[in-house]
Amino acid sequence: MNNNHNFDAVDAGRDFDPSNPPPFKISEIRAAIPKHCWVKNPWRSLSYVFRDLVVIFALAAAAFYFNSWAVWPLYWAAEGTMFWAIFVLGHDCGHGSFSDSPLLNNVSGHLLHSSILVPYHGWRISHRTHHQNHGNVEKDESWVPLPENIYRNLDFSTRIMRYTVPLPMFAYPIYLWTRSPGKEGSHFNPYSDLFAPHERGAVLTSTICWTAMVLLLLYSCSVFGSVLVLKLYGVPYMIFIMWLDFVTYLHHHGYEQKLPWYRSKEWSYLRGGLTTVDRDYGWFNNIHHDIGTHVIHHLFPQIPHYHLVEATKAAKPVLGKYYREPKKSGPFPFHLFRNLVASIREDHYVSDIGDIVYYQTDTQLYKLSKSKLN
Repeated sequence: MNNNHNFDAVDAGRDFDPSNPPPFKISEIRAAIPKHCWVKNPWRSLSYVFRDLVVIFALAAAAFYFNSWAVWPLYWAAEGTMFWAIFVLGHDCGHGSFSDSPLLNNVSGHLLHSSILVPYHGWRISHRTHHQNHGNVEKDESWVPLPENIYRNLDFSTRIMRYTVPLPMFAYPIYLWTRSPGKEGSHFNPYSDLFAPHERGAVLTSTICWTAMVLLLLYSCSVFGSVLVLKLYGVPYMIFIMWLDFVTYLHHHGYEQKLPWYRSKEWSYLRGGLTTVDRDYGWFNNIHHDIGTHVIHHLFPQIPHYHLVEATKAAKPVLGKYYREPKKSGPFPFHLFRNLVASIREDHYVSDIGDIVYYQTDTQLYKLSKSKLN
């Protein structure tokens, strides 16, 4: 066994090793998915945009009308969730699963993402890098494990910020500006290492759109007052950020059995994609467009979100044990908080060596976080 396979006693007793190369090819998974699951219906996609925007404006109008502290907290939770829902639709635009029209994808993506302060092309390109390199310690882009040498060079306050719940749930805006430790560049800078020279114009366009939204918010503050803008937009934006970090983290971390990360010759697109995790969010599955059906989405991001559940069901016989059935949720996915807290407390870094590695724990930080919880 690779000396970096840090299984605990429970993991060691399991018959199935998720790091083993799968006995099937990605073409076999593709063949199992019905052909209609690949068809993109722009009118259906736009209907989800319309639905979400109607809900967003209706919630804002109701909160403004009642203007009561009995209503504001409910509004913030609901509106922040809807901001997250339109992020997912913009995310589909970025993948091209929204429609077959690049123009419609880009216009819709800019409107949706700019409205919630996301630079559409900047994020789209880095997210494409994430999908193309999922599960690769050296090349992945989203919630990548830190090699031990980088982790040990972090000052202790940075470790606390990065590995103490709920602080990592507010990381997304920081990531957009600075990326992760060990990586340089900004999603707003056309000359960032994230982008190829031919992509600079698109990135600049998105940064201009983002800036226009910021200016619109500042103008709204001057007209309606900063307190009202904070209540109607600022707090829901923070709830949206928490949703985004919560969901994206749990799609790649926190499974009951430790899952592998790869380097070099051990990595392949299929093996990396099979380390992603599906999650059940109860009532929120439909609200946020079934983003919890994440394994098939990662392998085939061209599939529209409204076909992911069916495509996953069709692919499961091929995937076998490489597909991890999500634990069923009640109306609210409270069970996932346990996975989140446990992973952030225990999953700190991976070894600097080895082509198949697993998260390891900084015992000093673990003891500190455990004492705080107790």
